[in-house]
Amino acid sequence: MNPVRWLQDFVAWIASLEQPKRSDWIFAVRTMAAGLIALSLAYALKLENPQWAMMTVYIVAQPVAGMALSKGFYRLVGTLIGALAALLLVRVGGGSAPAFLAALAVWIGLCTFVASMLRNPESYAAALAGYTAAIISMPAFGQPHLAHELAVARSSEIALGILCAGLASRLFLPRLASDQIAGKLEGLIRDLAAYAQFAFGGADRARLSTLNRRIIAETQALGEMRAYVRLEGPSPAAHGRSVRRTIGYLLSALSAARMLRLHSAPANQALPPTRSRLREVVNELAERPDALNQVQPSLARLREIAAEARKGPVSKDISDRIGTVARLAMAAEFADALAGVLDGLDAVRHPGRPERDETRQPALVIHRDGRAALRNAVRAALATSLVAAFWIATQWADAEGATIIVAVVSSLFASRPAPIRTAFGFFKGTLVAVPFAFVVGQVLMPALPGFGWFVLFVIPVLIPGALAMANPTFTGTATAFAINFLAFLSPHQTMVYAPLHFLNQTASILVGILLSIGVFWSVLPSRPRDSVLRIVATIKEDLVRLCLHERVPRRSAFESLAYDRINQLMPFAQRVGGRGEAMLTGSVAAVTVGLEILALRNAQPHLPEPDRAFIANFLKRLASLILRSAGSGLGSGSISAFAAATRAEAEMLGKRSDAGSSLLAVAASLRVIAAAVEDNPRFFHSPRAVARHS
Repeated sequence: MNPVRWLQDFVAWIASLEQPKRSDWIFAVRTMAAGLIALSLAYALKLENPQWAMMTVYIVAQPVAGMALSKGFYRLVGTLIGALAALLLVRVGGGSAPAFLAALAVWIGLCTFVASMLRNPESYAAALAGYTAAIISMPAFGQPHLAHELAVARSSEIALGILCAGLASRLFLPRLASDQIAGKLEGLIRDLAAYAQFAFGGADRARLSTLNRRIIAETQALGEMRAYVRLEGPSPAAHGRSVRRTIGYLLSALSAARMLRLHSAPANQALPPTRSRLREVVNELAERPDALNQVQPSLARLREIAAEARKGPVSKDISDRIGTVARLAMAAEFADALAGVLDGLDAVRHPGRPERDETRQPALVIHRDGRAALRNAVRAALATSLVAAFWIATQWADAEGATIIVAVVSSLFASRPAPIRTAFGFFKGTLVAVPFAFVVGQVLMPALPGFGWFVLFVIPVLIPGALAMANPTFTGTATAFAINFLAFLSPHQTMVYAPLHFLNQTASILVGILLSIGVFWSVLPSRPRDSVLRIVATIKEDLVRLCLHERVPRRSAFESLAYDRINQLMPFAQRVGGRGEAMLTGSVAAVTVGLEILALRNAQPHLPEPDRAFIANFLKRLASLILRSAGSGLGSGSISAFAAATRAEAEMLGKRSDAGSSLLAVAASLRVIAAAVEDNPRFFHSPRAVARHS
């Protein structure tokens, strides 16, 4: 622990709270009010641990209503599943410590595995089901008659908190996910237009890379927000359908914009008219603040540009026919995709309008890392069972709290890119909460009891905490501060002075967090380099499947999975350094290669038999190149030779007397694949084994 760095972080936190936005104040007051209402209702219902109702409000509190409702819903689902599992664990374990520990370890491991394979908020529900079972079953070990009572009490307390938080977020000056989606889409369109501008002019590589990553990350965040809008009410449900289709167009537009940039230099007079008109639209969207107020004019122009580009000339008199066809096709693809994004923005703004696009919804697929999930499961199960065994063997009451917090932290933070950093942020927030909870709970409340005094004492603590929760930089630490302040405070209608119990309780939780950090550090630790290579291997596997499998996947399925993998790769690649950056750049290029493979596969059935056989042989050679690069590694000579041979084949196709637009498009795809492979040698040098596909 670095005290200087910690002090700097604390000063930065304080500085960030000097000028909170109006929406931050609304969130803080709303959360505070919902928490106090939940606590007062818990008092009225005489619940055993009323602080859990108020803690739950802070746990599920989110600035956006849909996010709070979604987190609350999945927390309730996870709690109920965990409560039922706890009853089963107590029954299976009986009075046998080994049987109980084995059953608990299996359940914690299973839930952690499922949580690692899912995404928020479903992932949160799975992790919660695991450690809720520990929270309920451990106090009931050896006392099975308590299990049902504890399960009902915990579920009631949490349900009450979820109800209060959900109603407050939806009824009290709500920020709706549907409104946030429109703003996020507008920002994405401007970023996409700015990125596309560089297809028609120069830009430094760093700025391009930053924009590209931001578009990928924001598109993934838009996909998550699509799930939140469903719980805000029946009318915004159309937003979810519109956004799903718009995400597909966004990913296609990003791919097409990158291709436009890679092939930016016009080769002849057939290209400038189309490119000039497309550039005008892009410049307006990127630079004019009011360009997105009315999207219909831009949308109509883009569709007209796409139609004209597809009628582009393929005359033999045109120089570089292959390049001309390729660039016109890219321009048409980008114009169509960008028009789809604009149409999606219009649909989000007017959810009741008739659907213009009748095509089926895109297949949006996410990356699932089974190997990492298994590692997280083993780690959580081992850590929880060992600490629980120590608790049972020593009968040390305070070790129960440490065991529970180990289960919580090792499950909840296991799938984060930097679990140690995340857990340490949780530790800092918890540690800062200790003195505040001691002063309020051990000094002020015993001397001045009553709900009115309690409100007066906690408002100066929890309002700044909620303001910090609204700041994305400090959300994790501030949330840990708020919920552990309430946990340490343990508000009841009759507060007593018990400093020894307080210190034992806080020490057990702090020790539990430190034990979890130690587990992340020492037990099957995750290494950024291994994560990078593993994700890169799956991207290469995807390319091999595209080359060799008989079934041709939908473009949207490939693009969404590829970009999701790149989004998962980014935090690891940035920590690895230069090689990680090369793998990230190569992975983005792999999307281009994959799309060209799909173009070849889709064109193949419509060509004469000799050309179909030629494409099949080329795809086998490409798959062999990828498999060899993923096995023992390739030299630059092998990659250069492959690229040169592929370019020669493309030129041969372009010069054939019977070369129509379909064959020229095949030649253009070959040329693009050759350039992408040759431009990313470090990506294809990476020796990492992948599964072979027949």
